[in-house]
Amino acid sequence: MTEHQNVDPQEIAKFESIAERWWDTEGEFKPLHDINPLRLDFINDKAKGLFDKKVVDIGCGGGILTESMAKLGAKATGIDLGQEPLNVAKLHALEVGIHVDYIKVPAEEFAANNNEQFDVVTCLEMLEHVPDPESIIQAAAQMAKPGASVFFSTLNKTIKAYLLAIVGAEKVLKMVPEGTHEHDKFIRPSTLIGWAEKAGLKVRASAGINYNPINKTFTLTDDVSVNYLLHFEKLD
Repeated sequence: MTEHQNVDPQEIAKFESIAERWWDTEGEFKPLHDINPLRLDFINDKAKGLFDKKVVDIGCGGGILTESMAKLGAKATGIDLGQEPLNVAKLHALEVGIHVDYIKVPAEEFAANNNEQFDVVTCLEMLEHVPDPESIIQAAAQMAKPGASVFFSTLNKTIKAYLLAIVGAEKVLKMVPEGTHEHDKFIRPSTLIGWAEKAGLKVRASAGINYNPINKTFTLTDDVSVNYLLHFEKLD
């Protein structure tokens, strides 16, 4: 393990404490289950299919996205620093008969040992939970082969994102536990794109995720003011 890990122990503890409920589709992680098909379709489409591709999911948690990519035929690896979520992910993969390699390792250390090894790199809903998100972006770029697809999702640093993701989702609707997000850690798309371009990535597509509280459904949209997805290509 590296001496100075890019990790907030409080963030790890937050997700460790509720790890056993990761696959409860009506529990704290229900929003992740609900948006996963949208995110998976976006990734599969922009990457021009996941079948037989080497994929790594950074900050995989309990493996919701990682496992769904493996089900589409990807050779999937999930990395995270939370042992309990990884245990849950491994157990669930065994239960459903899907092979995924789950590893407890910092993204930077994994990147140093897996330089330009992956066709697709994903890092969703994780950048807002680490002290140095730019370092994670650099690590993701390092893992990607030239021409590979790299995907990030996070929350925009807007008043609307604060009102919807923190006041609405945490305090009013109780969709996620209070304290899940901190507005100071949200990231503007322009900032994320700037970091990615410095790491040799070129932005290719974007999408926002919109929640309709009336019919309780999520949709992909052009509005990136709250939760957004970005697709990058690793330049040669």
